[in-house]
Amino acid sequence: MIRKLLPALALATLTLSAHAQEKLSIAATPVPHAEILEFVVPALKKQGIDLEVREFTDYVLPNTAVEEKQIDANYFQHLPYLTSFNADRKTSIVAVPQGGIHVEPFGAYSKKVKSIEELRPGAIVAIPNDPTNSGRALLLLQHFGVIRLKDPTNISATAGEIADNPRKLQFRELEAAMLPRVLDDVDLALINTNYALEANLSPTRDAILIEGADSVYVNFIATRSDQVNDPRIQKLVQALRTEEVRQFILTRYKGAVFPVF
Repeated sequence: MIRKLLPALALATLTLSAHAQEKLSIAATPVPHAEILEFVVPALKKQGIDLEVREFTDYVLPNTAVEEKQIDANYFQHLPYLTSFNADRKTSIVAVPQGGIHVEPFGAYSKKVKSIEELRPGAIVAIPNDPTNSGRALLLLQHFGVIRLKDPTNISATAGEIADNPRKLQFRELEAAMLPRVLDDVDLALINTNYALEANLSPTRDAILIEGADSVYVNFIATRSDQVNDPRIQKLVQALRTEEVRQFILTRYKGAVFPVF
């Protein structure tokens, strides 16, 4: 009888161990998203969650991987981008309720001028080529009086929708990840903070224009609609929205990233 029980007990132990460490995969851009996620890996492990962080360097694959069920969730985007992505690609990715973690203030950088007033007529300005981030870049320029858009509230504006361009600036729309690499070739580049940080640019030190802490572009955990209430994802959100994570963000990024909780 004892011999018969041993295999069953061993199987039960394996089952419990597997349950105790459930895997959760998440896509993220390297900085700051993957760094913040890696910070909570030990805390999640204590709760039985084995967090697997997969790094991506673009803004498309993290969503398609989730949509195609290759990855459980992602952490890299804000709502205007996700809304546009879902509309363009007929996907159904959603923001996890209470899943907002941080804001990365968008900035304008230059190696040729130290202030926006020094920008010469006809200067070349590089902006992201995806609609939500191009709109974000143009809204920042509008906020500081550099240009005026036909619709001053259009978060998806493109360079073709500029109504007033007194300096006759020439706009180049490029992949967001490429923008830090073209700083030597343009007069001004408007760069997402994650790519700026990867290029050793500090928004608070190097940007000549920058969004305020009241930015609406909150980065959050996103997943498929059928997984919003998954206990593993709920534990991830809870682990990210702690005082320990808040202090980690404030200390590590020194104002370049703002926690929103």
